[in-house]
Amino acid sequence: MPHTCAAILLAAGAGTRYSGPGHKLSAKLPRSAAEPALSVIESALASVLDAAIGPVIVVTGADPDVVPAHLVDSVTIRHNDHWGEGQITSVRTGLDAAALLGCTAAVIGLADQPFVTASAWRRMAAADGPIAVATYDGRRANPVKLDAEVWPLLPTTGDEGARSLMRVRPDLVREVPCSGSPADIDTEEDLRRWQNN
Repeated sequence: MPHTCAAILLAAGAGTRYSGPGHKLSAKLPRSAAEPALSVIESALASVLDAAIGPVIVVTGADPDVVPAHLVDSVTIRHNDHWGEGQITSVRTGLDAAALLGCTAAVIGLADQPFVTASAWRRMAAADGPIAVATYDGRRANPVKLDAEVWPLLPTTGDEGARSLMRVRPDLVREVPCSGSPADIDTEEDLRRWQNN
């Protein structure tokens, strides 16, 4: 039986603003004194997998091996050879994979946003409407749910995912208040800020 909704985690970027060792998605984030630190992508994937909304697709690019080895069997990995041409190429790579799995909707998030909760992923998967966008304290952010009917309306080039479509077709969009934080880890300063919390 085909799945209804896929979870797509975009992990294709080069992370050029991060000046630390390795890729930013492999940088460690603390959890608590009793729990070992997880990498940025492990933290993001933990929420997605815990949400259990359907198959999890990770789109890789600059670092094809960014998914930790112990999680490879838990997800579907799709490499985007054209990741350098903009984020929409990764969105489309993920949606193509979702279509092959028989999914009729997809919730799309970013691997460098490790504080989006499992409940946010679940709320987005359950949202009605062709496009649903998460809000945090009234501000739009990720994840975004796209029903298959709007996939052909997405741009084919550029560094925006669904934002341009939401601008031109606001009638299709529903906002969904979510818990957690859409803060992303772009720099060493971002990482230290969360390590010191």
